[in-house]
Amino acid sequence: MQKKLVAIFAIILAAGMTMTAQEGFESDVFKIAGQDLRITFIGHASLLFQFGGLAIYVDPDGRLADFSLLPKADLVLITHQHGDHFDPKAIEALRQPHTRVIATVLCQPLPAGATTLKNGEQAQFHGVDIQAVPAYNIVQQRANGQPFHPRGEGNGYVLGFPGCRVYMAGDTENIPEMAALKDIAIAFLPMNLPYTMTPEMTALAAKMVKPRVLYPYHFSNTDPQRLVALLQDAPGIDVRIRKLK
Repeated sequence: MQKKLVAIFAIILAAGMTMTAQEGFESDVFKIAGQDLRITFIGHASLLFQFGGLAIYVDPDGRLADFSLLPKADLVLITHQHGDHFDPKAIEALRQPHTRVIATVLCQPLPAGATTLKNGEQAQFHGVDIQAVPAYNIVQQRANGQPFHPRGEGNGYVLGFPGCRVYMAGDTENIPEMAALKDIAIAFLPMNLPYTMTPEMTALAAKMVKPRVLYPYHFSNTDPQRLVALLQDAPGIDVRIRKLK
């Protein structure tokens, strides 16, 4: 499988491209299965994947963009119920009659017609495999001792495009379940305290997941260059910094 991934990632990458509907968003383009996978970095945890005529959004947040100006959604994935990830108004601005919304049980009120996935559950959408994986805190806790993200409440997602698996970790720490993720080509790992990880924890997570391309996201005021330095001894991981504060 490793040889297959190496072949897949003998790809064309165009970085720093912008969308015509709303300027200022960087995009990277990967050539997979003879088609373009375009990833647009809207900000924080908000991402747009475009592949095979589909527009797939993850955690659209209306404070980061006017989503009425962006491509309508075919699929929207919500990692958990916190306001910087679950924004019903942004979802409504992106919806069209056939849009599918997948969220977690605590995303209330659940958008009309939405379905929920729990950790370990899977779905499929027009040839794209969707796997919900755990996302939670072990160390970082509120003053009352409750984790910022209790186990079982939130999802990370693995999207299985043809020949390319993409992991969006959601709000999580370097949890042991990451070691079970295999053949991840592209990963998004969060890096801000007190809600997710330090750069050191993110580096440990990256070494478990072993993506070929790593984007730190949800990093607020944390310096992403610290992660670059920490992963200098992991040459198989290409760390790319985009506007994802």
